[in-house]
Amino acid sequence: MIDYVQLTEEVRIFTEQNVKKSRYEHSVRVALMCARLCRRYGLDDKKGYFAGIAHDMCKDFSDEKLISLAEKDGLPIEEVERGKPALLHGRAAAVLLKSKFAVKDADILEAVANHTTGKIGMCDLAKCLFIADKIEEERPQSTQEYRERLFKMSLAEMFYTVLKENYDYILKKGYTVYAATEKMVEYYKHSF
Repeated sequence: MIDYVQLTEEVRIFTEQNVKKSRYEHSVRVALMCARLCRRYGLDDKKGYFAGIAHDMCKDFSDEKLISLAEKDGLPIEEVERGKPALLHGRAAAVLLKSKFAVKDADILEAVANHTTGKIGMCDLAKCLFIADKIEEERPQSTQEYRERLFKMSLAEMFYTVLKENYDYILKKGYTVYAATEKMVEYYKHSF
């Protein structure tokens, strides 16, 4: 049995020491939102809080360190990731959680690794973290009314709504889109 209180505190301290203040504050807000989502959808809120506090723990690492850590997960690094290594911070964090903090929980590792881009077939904890990262209270679109509307939805519907909004935002800004993202949007459109 994992002692989430102790482990969360260790990871919280690590995160606070390794990211800028505003990113740490974002991580706390994401942790609180992820725990809230977990409670709403019948998941373990301690796992949700932990995943939230850990999700950006590597975000301010150097490009070289992000690539080096992410390579250890055994998955290929895509061209878009090599061009913008910051996209690898979730994968790097999952590797660090496993190697430095002995985290073995597959749902936590999946959630942290995929919180930026998502993937087809994500577990419910991963969906909650993805959502929490995009709707925490300091995000510009995340008004009280916006969150109230989302919280009336099923988890699948809320996830798709937030995923599609994020996808549309990326397109509008002219950012590079992952090759698998369109397939993921189409896949989750039919999940509820």
